[in-house]
Amino acid sequence: MKKKYSFSLLFVFIICTAFGQNITGKIIDSNTGEIISYANIGINEKENSISNEEGYFTLSENGIDDKTSLTISCIGYVVQKITVEDLKKMQNIVKLAPSIFELNEVSVSNKKLSPYDIMANVKANFKTNYPSSSKPKKDLIFFRESNNFKPKTLDVEIDKSTGFSKEALKAANAQMASFTSKLKTNPPKQFIDFICNKYSHVTKKDGKNLYISKMEVMKATKLKDANNAVALDDLEKSTTDIVLKHLDSTKYYRVKSGLFGSRDTISLRKDFNQKKSKSAKNQLTAAKSKLDVFTYSNSISNTSKYDFIHAPENYEYKYEGASFSDQEELIYELSFKPKKSKAKYKGTLYISESDFAVIRADYKLEEGKKLNSLNLKLLLGVKSSENINNGTVIYKKNTIDKGYILHYAAQESGRYFYLNRPLKFIELTSGEKDIFDLDLKVEGNSLEKQEYLNINHSESDALAIENIKEKDFNYLQIKKYDPKIWKDYSAIEPTAEMKQFKSVD
Repeated sequence: MKKKYSFSLLFVFIICTAFGQNITGKIIDSNTGEIISYANIGINEKENSISNEEGYFTLSENGIDDKTSLTISCIGYVVQKITVEDLKKMQNIVKLAPSIFELNEVSVSNKKLSPYDIMANVKANFKTNYPSSSKPKKDLIFFRESNNFKPKTLDVEIDKSTGFSKEALKAANAQMASFTSKLKTNPPKQFIDFICNKYSHVTKKDGKNLYISKMEVMKATKLKDANNAVALDDLEKSTTDIVLKHLDSTKYYRVKSGLFGSRDTISLRKDFNQKKSKSAKNQLTAAKSKLDVFTYSNSISNTSKYDFIHAPENYEYKYEGASFSDQEELIYELSFKPKKSKAKYKGTLYISESDFAVIRADYKLEEGKKLNSLNLKLLLGVKSSENINNGTVIYKKNTIDKGYILHYAAQESGRYFYLNRPLKFIELTSGEKDIFDLDLKVEGNSLEKQEYLNINHSESDALAIENIKEKDFNYLQIKKYDPKIWKDYSAIEPTAEMKQFKSVD
C-alpha cells in the first residue's frame, strides 16, 4: 500500500506540473522550415499574441486548456485553426503553408493598377482607414524594451580639484579608470517588461477636445546586472557620484564645457536636491510617457518617419506578388527603395486591395543612410548619428470603431556617438572659487529595442475612465528571465538573448 500511495502522489505531481507550465510553440514555413516571425495567434477569438522574431510564442496558463482554440495567421500563409490539444500532438511546432502567388494570376479589377496607382490610393484613403476616435476604449498592452550601451572609448581624467593633493587626484583617477574599465569589459544592458490596461477617450471642455488617458500596470519587471549601470541616466548618476566627492556639499556650482557655460546649478545640499526632486516622475508617469512616445513615433500617421507611405514620389516601388489576409482579403505586396537622396528606407508594404489600407510595413535604413546626424567634432568635440533604424508595424481592423488600429510594433534603433571635451565645475561665489576640472572622451554605440503588442481592444465607459484612480508601481527586479512571472498573460516570448542574460552578483 505504501508503494501504491507513493506512486499516486508521483502521478498527481506529474499531472499538476504538466498543466502548470506555460506552453511554448514555434511557427515555421511548411516548405522551407524557416521560422515565421510576427505571426498572429488568436486565442479563443478573444485575445491575440504574436510569434517573436525567432518564430516562438507562449500561451498563458490563464484560461488555457486542451480545447482552447488557436487561429494562427500571417500574410502570405494559409490560416491554420487548431486547438491546444492539436498543438501538443504537433510537438508544439506549427507549419504554415505559403499562399503567395503572382499578381498576374489574379484578376482583381477591370483595370490593372501600377504600384504607384496603389500608393496614390493609399494616400487618398489614409484618413478613412486611420481615423482619430473619440470612443471610450480599453487596450490590454504588453510592452518590452531593451537597452545596450557599448563604449569603445571611455576615458575620464581629473585635471584639477581645489584642495586635493597630487596623491589624492591620482587615487581619484585610479577609481575613475576602474569604473570606466568595468563598463568597457562588461557593457551595460537591461530589459524591462510591463503589461497594462490603457484607458482613453476624448471629451469636451470649454468647447475644446480634451484627451483623457489612464493607465493601470498589472505587472512590470526589470532585468539588469545589479552591479552595472545601463541606461544613460544610470551612467550619469554613477559618474556624478564619483565626481561629487570632489565638491563641497555646502556650496553651489555651475558647469562649463568647452567654450560654453551652463545655466544649470548643482549642489550636494539636501534642501537644494529636495526642491529639485519634487518634480521627479514616478514610475507610472514615466511608463505612460514611454508608451505614448512609442505609439506616436511608430504610428504610420507619422509623416516624417513613414515617408515611404506619405511621400511616394521619393521612392521606387515594385510588385512582389499578392496573397490573402486572415479575413480572406486580397493583399498587395510592394517592395520599396529610395529613388531620391532624401529617401532613407527600404522594405516591404502589405496593402489591402479592398480599401488600400497598409496592414503591415517592414522597413530598415538603406545601406549608408543615417538619421539625425550631428558632426561638430572639430569645433565642439561632438559627433552623433542614428545608423540603425529597423522595424515592423502591423495593423488590424478596429473592432469597436471604423478603420484600423496598431496591433503590433517592433523597433530597433542604434546610435553612434563621440564626445571629446573638457568639463569644469566652478563654485558660485564672488570670492576665491573652488574649481573641479576634468577631461571627458567617450566613443561608442547604443542600441535600443522596443516591442508593443495590443492583446485585446475593447469598449469602455467614459465615466468609468474618469473615475479611475491611477496608482504608481514598482518594477520587480529579477536576475534572470522567469516565464512563470507571465503565466497569467499573453506576453511576447523573449528572444534567446534575453533568456540567456543573467545578473551577476
